[in-house]
This record gives sequence, C-alpha cells and structure tokens, in this order.
Amino acid sequence: MTDQFSTDLTYYQQRINQFLKNQFTLYSKANAPLVDAMEYAVLLGGKRVRPFLIYATGKTLNVELEKLDHSAAAMESIHAYSLVHDDLPAMDNDALRRGKPTCHIAFDEATAILAGDALQSFAFELLASDPYLTAEQKVAQFKALSTAAGARGMCLGQSLDLQSENKLIALDELETIHRNKTGALIEASVLMGFNLSEYVEDQMIKSSLQQYAQAIGLAFQVQDDILDVVGQSDKIGKVVGADEALNKSTYPKLLGLGGAKLKASELHQSALVALAKLPFDTTSLKELADFIVKRDR
Repeated sequence: MTDQFSTDLTYYQQRINQFLKNQFTLYSKANAPLVDAMEYAVLLGGKRVRPFLIYATGKTLNVELEKLDHSAAAMESIHAYSLVHDDLPAMDNDALRRGKPTCHIAFDEATAILAGDALQSFAFELLASDPYLTAEQKVAQFKALSTAAGARGMCLGQSLDLQSENKLIALDELETIHRNKTGALIEASVLMGFNLSEYVEDQMIKSSLQQYAQAIGLAFQVQDDILDVVGQSDKIGKVVGADEALNKSTYPKLLGLGGAKLKASELHQSALVALAKLPFDTTSLKELADFIVKRDR
C-alpha cells in the first residue's frame, strides 16, 4: 500500500466508525442487550472496504463526503448483519469474527438473530433520515442496497453457498455464489457512490464502474479463499481452514493454490482496465484493487 492509500483507508475507517457511534447515541439503552449487540457487531472492527468504496467512488466523482456518510453507514450495517447471521450455528457456526467472539457467542443466539434483523432495519432508517439527499436520490440508494442484499444478491449467494457444502461444484457455480454473496454488496457500494454524483445519467461511467466493482468483488472472495489456506488466524481474525472443515468448494480446491492466485491476478487486471476507461483520477479505486489481491488479512 502507498502512504496515501494507507492514510485514506485509515481516515475513512475512522470517519465511518465515529459516524456509526454517533448514530447509536440516538438509541435508548433501555433496549439493551439488543442495542449492545448491534453496536458490538457493527463496531467490532474490520477493513471497512464497502464504506471505503462509497467514499472513494463519490470523491472520484466530486461528491461531498457529507452526502456519503449515511449511505456508507447503511452499507456497513447491512454487511455487519450478514456476518452476524453467517456466523450462526445454523449457517457457518463460527466462534471467531475479526479476532473476537462472534455475536452469538458474546451474547446469545436469539439476541444475535435479533441484532442482525435490527441492523438491517437500521440501514434503511439511516438512508431515510439522510438530510443531504433528495427523495429521488434516497430511492436510488434504497433500490441499490435492497437489491444487493436480498434474494437477487447476498442472501441468494449465502443460500447457494449452504447448498453447496459437502459437494464438489463447477467453477461457474462457484462464481455465481460469490458474485452474489460477496460481490453484490461491493458492486452496490460503488453504485451508491455513483448515484449521488452529477454523472448519474452517464451510462459509460456507470458501466465502467460496475465492471471494476464486479472484478474486485470476485477478487476479494478469491483472496479470502486463498487466505483460508495460507493465512494466519491472528491476522485474518477468524479460524483458518474453516472452509475445508465445512467441505466447501473454493477457488484453491477447484483451481489449486497457484490457479487461484492467477485468477485473483486476472480479476485485478480486469479492474484496472475498467478504471482506465474513466476520465477521472481513479488512484484511490486502483489502490483498493491492489490492496484486495495483496492483503494478508
């Protein structure tokens, strides 16, 4: 990572974390432990890749940061809810997330389910209450986030992923899983930054950004699969080898470790080609693509 990218990543992480903390002060602690579990889940840590994409895309297209805060927080709330539910015993049954006990371990299973449900509602409450957006912009953000999170996106991917356990599936089936489970929210993050720009009617810009997002979304999952084989639990914040334990099809299993690394590199190059079509300074987006395929956590 360059020094500027590290600075930008840290800044956006701190910005979204503080914004989310401020939003939770609006909730009465009479709702504890539900609110405590919600806060725990969303403020547990993490790379904040999706908020970064909203901020970086918006900034690339000259959108003021204040117009992006609610959208970034809504996206991170949806992502946090998905992780809470993904970790549950009925799904991946994980005990560790971001180096700390998963929500259902830190609290209890029922509270974790409700916290995930409430975080999903919280995301759309954030968008509805955004004072900087027009009604038309809010509808665009609702549509992008709800489509990516539901039965045509993340939830579909998770369902297909669960069905694929203890099976050897084809590469195209694996890509379908991850373009939905992981890629849909990443693509929506870029789209939500774009939606608030003055270029919202420019189909070339939108298409190029979507091509970029689709490439890094899949690359993110390929690198996750690689790290599940060669990573270190203390760095990646979850148990290494979890996919193997669940007998899941992964890129290293289907392509070999070397083949999976080549796949990540090809997707990275596709992302850069898409960015090269844009008449803007896309340095932040390019460096995020670099980070995704080179990260060790």
